[in-house]
Amino acid sequence: MSACVPTRTDSKRTQRIHRPHSPPSTPPRRFRIAGADVSAAIAVFLIALPLSLGIALATGAPLQAGLVAAAVGGIVAGRIGGSPLQVSGPAAGLTVVTADLIQRYGWRTTCAITVLAGLAQLGLGCLRVARTALAVSPAIVHGMLAGIGVTIAVAQLHIVLGGTPQSSVLANLRALPAQLAGLDPAAVAVSAMTLTLLLLWPRIPGRAGRLLRRVPAALIAVSGATAAAALAGLVLPKVDLPSWRSHALAGLPEGPALGLVAAVLTTTLVCSVQSLLGAVAVDKLIATRPGGPARVGRSDLDRELLGQGAANIVSGTLGGLPVAGVAVRSSANVQSGAVSRNSTMLHGVLVVVAALLMVPILELIPLASLAALVMAVGIQMVSLHHIRTVTRHREALVYAVTTLGVVFLGVLEGVTLGIAVAVAVALHRLTRTRITHDEKEGVHHVHVRGQLTFLAVPRLSRALHHVPQGSHVVVELDGSFMDHAAYEALQDWQKTHTAQGGTVELTGRRVATGTDPGAADPGATSTGTHADTDTVSAPHTAHPTLHLGSARAECQCRPWTPWRNHRCEVPRLAPPAAASGQHPGRHPDRQPGQHPSRHPDRHPDRHGDAPRPTEAGQTTDPSVLTPLGGTSAPAAPLGSRQLVHGITAFQRNTAPLVRGELARLAKEGQRPTQLFLTCADSRLVTSMITSSGPGDLFVVRNVGNLVPPPGEESGDDSVAAAIEYAVDVLHVRSITVCGHSGCGAMQALLQSDPGQTQTPLRRWLRLGVPSLERMADDRRPWPRLAGRAAADAVEQLCLTNVVQQLEHLRAHESVARALRSGELELHGLYFHVGEAQAYLLQAQDEGVVFDHVGAVDLTA
Repeated sequence: MSACVPTRTDSKRTQRIHRPHSPPSTPPRRFRIAGADVSAAIAVFLIALPLSLGIALATGAPLQAGLVAAAVGGIVAGRIGGSPLQVSGPAAGLTVVTADLIQRYGWRTTCAITVLAGLAQLGLGCLRVARTALAVSPAIVHGMLAGIGVTIAVAQLHIVLGGTPQSSVLANLRALPAQLAGLDPAAVAVSAMTLTLLLLWPRIPGRAGRLLRRVPAALIAVSGATAAAALAGLVLPKVDLPSWRSHALAGLPEGPALGLVAAVLTTTLVCSVQSLLGAVAVDKLIATRPGGPARVGRSDLDRELLGQGAANIVSGTLGGLPVAGVAVRSSANVQSGAVSRNSTMLHGVLVVVAALLMVPILELIPLASLAALVMAVGIQMVSLHHIRTVTRHREALVYAVTTLGVVFLGVLEGVTLGIAVAVAVALHRLTRTRITHDEKEGVHHVHVRGQLTFLAVPRLSRALHHVPQGSHVVVELDGSFMDHAAYEALQDWQKTHTAQGGTVELTGRRVATGTDPGAADPGATSTGTHADTDTVSAPHTAHPTLHLGSARAECQCRPWTPWRNHRCEVPRLAPPAAASGQHPGRHPDRQPGQHPSRHPDRHPDRHGDAPRPTEAGQTTDPSVLTPLGGTSAPAAPLGSRQLVHGITAFQRNTAPLVRGELARLAKEGQRPTQLFLTCADSRLVTSMITSSGPGDLFVVRNVGNLVPPPGEESGDDSVAAAIEYAVDVLHVRSITVCGHSGCGAMQALLQSDPGQTQTPLRRWLRLGVPSLERMADDRRPWPRLAGRAAADAVEQLCLTNVVQQLEHLRAHESVARALRSGELELHGLYFHVGEAQAYLLQAQDEGVVFDHVGAVDLTA
């Protein structure tokens, strides 16, 4: 059969792609709740019920207040909020705040404070400042939660031992020895059983364990301890739910005005920050599950703030605890497969039903069991992962101060201390500059580490003063900022040193040329992070600019900054205009009249300008590279120059930023979560498309992103070996086959002739013939892009090839085994280079070929 794709003019296919303009009228839609939402709501309800009672117990509020907050958080915040799958209710992060308010002002005033905090949240939501709350340092947020967790755990430990908690952490610690001496064996036994079930239930192995783990561990722990206490006949304090007729509602706030204002601000801050950070975390959870972003939209943080405010107003009015987004319930909601806000609202309805009909059952629960559950939650709030993260980012001091401040002073005081320390640390980093001077082989090196501000000018002048006259000096600026005072000091010294016969090189940052029109602003040149090695010469102009004697051509892409105007080309002399048909100095893709300096990532003389004479009589011929020592070297080939310049830019700019992460990966080994199989095309930057970093992707690239079927004689075992290694050794969770627009392999496949001489490339492309056959099969629908058909036969073959290679993947034994056990997922991806748009293949049912490609929201 010919490898050329047959021409198909199928009228049915045309009807399938082009829908009629006037679709038939449909009957009115009835309200329906998806089965996934029902199952997720039940799972969340089973978690929320014991936790709500436990948090109410920990705060000292009426136990019904926890149920009220859970119901209102599910129904009101779930309906109005901007994060569809976030579950709101009484949160452990609010326990310390609420307990302190109840002790100071009483329960009815605390409810009024909750209402006022809800009104404040409504105001903040209307002002659309939700994103501002995310500017708080994560170290402060994690430290606040850790301090609250320590406070909760220490207080609940007294109930676990059969006693009563005190009013503060210090009082609880002082009373702990006496409590240990007079512990209640029955309360300790029930608490120990609760903690044991809570710890062991998620670790039940085997197939039975997978089924049993669907029941929440919190429900099993409390239910098991309650049943054991009842069977053993233990006499313990139990849940006491008074009649709803005597339930206390909100009253008018009573107390000093300043204290009430501080209480409202504290409640607003903690509720808002926890809810907004929770919404962002839920978005990340949704994005990682199969098909998540396609069915559930991203969170609207301003609307989420409005929903939380409305929920707090209703909860406080009805005598409930403050409401915030809860991480445990939200993650359970996402992992249970919820697809809309109906699951959150239904869970609130179930809480209402339980509060009205299950009172006799709830009153069997021992308080020691609830206390053990809440104590475990408090301990989990001190996350080792968060501690490692803040330590890696050198924010351990901020974390520790915030944690200790919350534990010993209070939430508002601890957060205020954390913010103050965070600001002090930032100022210290800004002003901390290390300046060293040493001599190597006759060259004096002055190394400036950190930001170069006016505070460092005396030390900089002292180091430069020790440089002998007439010597060659290399000034290494290892920082991203230089203010005007430091700039003037450096330039004045440079002019003096060069006038006395010395030479100066500046390295580690981009230094503008005196002829660059865009260099007139010192701030523009002093804040760049570009890595060029520039020789500073003596001429002085009116502009405060460091001048270049030779502008060396290097890779102009800026690491860890927006990827724009990427050009890694070594400039060469332009041919005469008459011979080239092009104006000298004009780049092929530059519009007429566009000045080179308009491109921020290029030197103004990069493309085609003739060499300029310098004041020393030298030329800036780009074919001559001057090494660091200042001596000339023979011209190197173009490829080697690009390679050397690229590696130099990496070592100077990128390596210091990633060294810590790569050191961790070198120590721990690679643990990628994805195998990414794509084409060898140079335009496909896998890390950019997937927003991934070192250690995230196990990448296999070949011509045409082909997957040889098992046992293929003309195939390549290297691809099969990579698949086997990724699945069986690295235990990746997903495999992605990525095709792209304008694929040369697919073009060659369409134009191939069976009678041609079999070269290695043509033998390899034979693996793409099944894609051609699939495309020619009238019984199989063509995959298409969302909203339109393929632009041409090449694009259609690129899409079809992705689907076909996924079938080849399924035929590999290791992949098939992992798919059967549910440990692996397969994804198809199509990247349109010209549109910079990624499209993800959408599956319908297992075993059915993908029928279309849907656009992916990569910003989720």
